[in-house]
Amino acid sequence: MNSKMDCNISHSREFSTGIVEWLRGKGTILIVTHDHPDPDALAAAYALQHLIHVKTGQQATIAFGGVIGRSENVVMVRELEIKAVPLEGLDLDTFNAVCMVDTQPGTGNNSFPEGRRIDLVIDHHHLKESTQACRWVDVRPEYGASASILFEYLQAQEVKIATKLATMLFYAIKSETEDLGRDWTRSDREAYLWLMPLCNNRILHEIARPKSSRGYFKYFETGLKNACIYGNTLVFNLYTISHPEIVAEIADFLMRVEGVEIVLGVGCYREEGVLSMRTSHLEAHAGVLMQTIVKGLGTGGGHSMTAGAQVRPMPLDITSQTDLEAVLVKRLLEALGREGVAAEPLISRSNDLPEGCVDSPK
Repeated sequence: MNSKMDCNISHSREFSTGIVEWLRGKGTILIVTHDHPDPDALAAAYALQHLIHVKTGQQATIAFGGVIGRSENVVMVRELEIKAVPLEGLDLDTFNAVCMVDTQPGTGNNSFPEGRRIDLVIDHHHLKESTQACRWVDVRPEYGASASILFEYLQAQEVKIATKLATMLFYAIKSETEDLGRDWTRSDREAYLWLMPLCNNRILHEIARPKSSRGYFKYFETGLKNACIYGNTLVFNLYTISHPEIVAEIADFLMRVEGVEIVLGVGCYREEGVLSMRTSHLEAHAGVLMQTIVKGLGTGGGHSMTAGAQVRPMPLDITSQTDLEAVLVKRLLEALGREGVAAEPLISRSNDLPEGCVDSPK
């Protein structure tokens, strides 16, 4: 174990001791995740809830905005018995302490009302200015998963990690880093390897390979038909979607296209634009690139290989969504220094571009 890891573990011990003692006796505690929580947000929230209960005897409520719609996440919540409730149904005035995991104030990706007090933030994305006003802040953008930070807290506080919690944390790190293939550190790897023998393999298999409705595969059809390639960059538009996570899921899938190093996906969930970016081109830095292309349109951010964004309000008609896609394509190609690159459909069906394909602005 190197000095950097020793420093991280020492910090985790000191920080987790501080928050446990500060939360002790606070009574009602709220743990907020980002909207449409993914495995990392759910596992980190559950781990914090468990830590608080074991060390102080207090119960904490896990809450989220949006929906849990991706099949893997639905199975994870059901099989691992993660109790999380919609944020909109809670009376926030009844909570004496508010914690945020895997998100930060003012990022645009959580539904916690702006201006309300937030006491604790634990995240692995870049530190936001608004976060610095919170009492307790542990933000480590170099980590691949928030679950890895919570794993260190549990170890530092000598909290037993049983099978259910181990499976949660392991799958969170596994999915967030794609089995330690992207945006990972030695701390993530240590947690991954430590947790692996404790996992319930049957549940892991069910989470990773869930059954999906026929409607789920229609989104793949739409994405494939509308996908266009601009050099090494692929853009697709799903238009109206029933759950936001499908954009990221198809973005991951289309990263397998030969010659493609950057994928940008767009969809419309209710009145919100949902964007997802993936890249194997590390110099591009997906998080910075995403912030550049949505500037003035919405909020976004991420890591070197993955990023997401929200555009509000999102036009609901297809023509306006196609116009927005054109703006995003123009900004993306300009940011990459590839203005004027011709659009090539992923799936050639005729000499014309398929419906929804936006040609590169000249």
